[in-house]
Amino acid sequence: MTTEYGSGAAPAVPPRRLDARLNRERLVAAAREVFAEAGPGASLNEIARRAGVGPGTLYRHFPDRTDLLAAVLRDRIETLCARAEHLLDARDADDALRRWLHDFLDHARANQGMGGALLVETASAAGDPDCRRRIVDAASGLLDRAQRDGTARADVTVDDLVHLVVGIALSTTGGEPTGPEPPRLLELVLDAVFGGPRPDSPG
Repeated sequence: MTTEYGSGAAPAVPPRRLDARLNRERLVAAAREVFAEAGPGASLNEIARRAGVGPGTLYRHFPDRTDLLAAVLRDRIETLCARAEHLLDARDADDALRRWLHDFLDHARANQGMGGALLVETASAAGDPDCRRRIVDAASGLLDRAQRDGTARADVTVDDLVHLVVGIALSTTGGEPTGPEPPRLLELVLDAVFGGPRPDSPG
């Protein structure tokens, strides 16, 4: 029996390779949950258990904890970038930027002890040198549109926004339960972003 090529049909994925891919996806999904609950020092055996695989399968995909943390970070960044792409088509440019920055803040605070600095600044050390650049590019597209079609002040830069959100995440992760609410702090920042420069502002 011969196999015809060029018919447009994608080659079938070997069952073993498909199983390995599904196991990896399950492990990353389980790791997101467990790290969010217990921090980056969470039990790897618990992650394997929730993924429905054995510890040996986990270590075949992720030889050490850093590899698994890096995979979780990349997965979160993929989600953020996809969200930004979706919001570029939103009718209200200001609201799109506001909603994405709140999403970014949620992601930056999602894991106890991981915070925004690990997500944005050390993700490259965890295995993906483009992680920070991808976040900056996602924010840049939304900011550019809000400056062009909305009311975002022209002197705000994307680095300003990223550092402000990271600062809120770091200052409120693991803090006092009676401290300021992170979304409220971000809204105060956004009031300045959309308020325009004051007459007495430098420059």
